[in-house]
Amino acid sequence: MEEQYQAIRTRITHDFMQVALRLVLVLVLLWVCANIFAPFAAIMLWALILAITLYPLHLRLRGALGWSDGRTATVIASIGLLLLGVPTVLLGLSLVEHVASIMGQWQQGTLEIVPPDESVRGWPVVGERVYGIWLEASDNLAELLTAHGEEVRTLLKRVLGGTTSMFATVGVFLGAIVVASIMMAYGKSGHAAMKRIAVTLVGDARGEELQILSVATTRSVATGVIGVAVIQSLLLGIGFLWAEVPAAGVLAVLALITGIIQLPALLITLPVLIWLWTSGGAGEGSAVMDVVITGYLIIAGLADNVLKPILLGRGVDVPMPVVLIGALGGMVGMGLIGLFIGSVVLAIGYQLLWAWVDRETLKAEANESIDS
Repeated sequence: MEEQYQAIRTRITHDFMQVALRLVLVLVLLWVCANIFAPFAAIMLWALILAITLYPLHLRLRGALGWSDGRTATVIASIGLLLLGVPTVLLGLSLVEHVASIMGQWQQGTLEIVPPDESVRGWPVVGERVYGIWLEASDNLAELLTAHGEEVRTLLKRVLGGTTSMFATVGVFLGAIVVASIMMAYGKSGHAAMKRIAVTLVGDARGEELQILSVATTRSVATGVIGVAVIQSLLLGIGFLWAEVPAAGVLAVLALITGIIQLPALLITLPVLIWLWTSGGAGEGSAVMDVVITGYLIIAGLADNVLKPILLGRGVDVPMPVVLIGALGGMVGMGLIGLFIGSVVLAIGYQLLWAWVDRETLKAEANESIDS
């Protein structure tokens, strides 16, 4: 009896050591793989999001033109690279040229700053301050730099850091477009692979359901959050140009940013409307035109309240507030990419919660029927 007990104990100890060793090896392997993959995580995540969002367009083009998957994906990627890459390259070259020119003039002592126009005073919110600093710089740049040396250095560091970050982000998107085209070219096999992973994790029916939910949620956020923000910023940009607002393009970009982070467009339109009615608007005797422009800007600023319920959550078996809360919470924690990760994770969690609730309810009903 003692020998059998000892043999069982030895067997259990051996099995435990085997399990512990395998667990450690798996964890080490996962840690090494995560570190290897980490530099490419951002590109791969954005590529996956772009591929999921653009794949319906890929299918339509392939069906309409009769091209192969590879050729269709290459055309989409080429268009994306041209739309994003060419302006970025031109902007970079222009920036380098202007910086080199300014540095050359500074070294030669010929740098001159044109005094600001009086219309700068009328810029919303920051007009007076910008006008004062600009005028002081045009009168005596050296004195301004001496008096505000620390502030200027801080500003230059922020501008340089922001410019570097912008170009790095654009580089990530360019790489993501290329990778997304490869994913779209192998869309069928990729879809099958993701389905196998989902089925392995949570079972046949539930795995396929959650995969479909993830894809639909990603497309819903792309159209319902970013798409609506782009549409609204374009509408507001047209209104700003119509009203001849200074820096209309900058204000339109700010409207895009506020739309993405789900802040009200009133933050942008209200200062513009104040400027419109306090600066004389489109000119003397243009009260009617000012009223028309004001109405247009108000309608454009409220457009997201109409478009968002239509586009956000469309095709998703999850309430729209759940998707929106997930997108906002994800963005707060993880930045822009968190819009998609947060909404997908919260939508899946919502579905799993109600699947568990429904299962427990069915069990309770079954027990009640047996007892009765």
